[in-house]
Amino acid sequence: MPHTERLVQRLATLRERVETGMDRREFLRTIVSGGYAIGMANWLRVDDFLAADDGEVPIVTALSRKDPDDPWSIREQKTYVPAEWYAAVEKAFEVNRRLARVAFTGYFGSAVVPGSHESGSATVSVGVSSEGHSAGEMLAELAEGIDIDVKTIIEIDNFRDGGDYWEPRFATAIENGRVPSGVACETDTSLSTLGPALYHPDGERAFFVTAEHAFRENHDPRGGSLVLPRKDADVIELGTVARYHPVEDVAVVEPGGRIEPASRIDAPSQPRVRGQFTKFGLADLAARDEKLEKVGALSGHTTGKIQGVDAVTCFTENFCRRGQLRWGGEMDLTDGDSGSVSYHRDPEGSDRDVLVAGFNNARTWWPGQSYVWGVGAYRLTEEHGYHF
Repeated sequence: MPHTERLVQRLATLRERVETGMDRREFLRTIVSGGYAIGMANWLRVDDFLAADDGEVPIVTALSRKDPDDPWSIREQKTYVPAEWYAAVEKAFEVNRRLARVAFTGYFGSAVVPGSHESGSATVSVGVSSEGHSAGEMLAELAEGIDIDVKTIIEIDNFRDGGDYWEPRFATAIENGRVPSGVACETDTSLSTLGPALYHPDGERAFFVTAEHAFRENHDPRGGSLVLPRKDADVIELGTVARYHPVEDVAVVEPGGRIEPASRIDAPSQPRVRGQFTKFGLADLAARDEKLEKVGALSGHTTGKIQGVDAVTCFTENFCRRGQLRWGGEMDLTDGDSGSVSYHRDPEGSDRDVLVAGFNNARTWWPGQSYVWGVGAYRLTEEHGYHF
């Protein structure tokens, strides 16, 4: 029996095994043995299972604020999905993790592509060089019933990420001493896009954030200055790099003056950031064919569909980046847009409330594939504790 069918059967019995009054340790042991990853299990409760319909299971889709003005009032958003779909996607995530560990010759990266809820399926898309084109038998063995879509990428070093020139979007209105996301910011050597306020529980602090590679001239960007350029006014000092994460390509900047980061995006609708999606929340958006949005300092506002979740990219460095999100097309990002975030409307918020999906720090530049990529917000939380 294929792995996904066994998992579906285990999920189907969970409601019978979960009982009101179970202590937390017993509950976690029960649902993890029933097929849930420990990360998802930690967010679920007994009542979530007891309320599920036949053939459905609960998932946590987002971490959002109960009070939009209080970044520490984080709560879970949950929904119910077909057990068959959950089993296929969870298995695809497992296969994707295995591929990243094996990293066979010619492996450039991979991503999970969830099917619709009705299909109950998921695919793992694998990028290989011509050296890895014969890995089909090994991939089939790793997949154990999950569809594998192998794409050969030819000589990617021969293609350059050029980028068109756009007029930067400078910050205009700074309301209540706070600057929104989606506008241009500058390092000593580069221009990038300012992200929304990033929070860390250590001291309950708020930070500015942008792409780490904007500081790439410095081997250690800590202490590097980030400023806010303005069209007809002097630049404003935002602060200096307090922490940096080269694998995630994120630089965290501690405010150093009168300007603070804002949980707002500089778009006509003035989106208000109220939290972020989980990994399964992104998979759920992909299953429902929903679009993400972004506002970059150069290319402005664009939209596009999710192309891959929990992706691994090994294209640009001597290490692989995990927990990446692929979406849209290569025209949705240009030089200077790095540091922007992709987002989607908060289903439990007001019309202007949004949840962050991930950062946008790179794009394809080779034939046959077209998407933007960057680390998912959930990965930054899992690895370093930050949240939006």
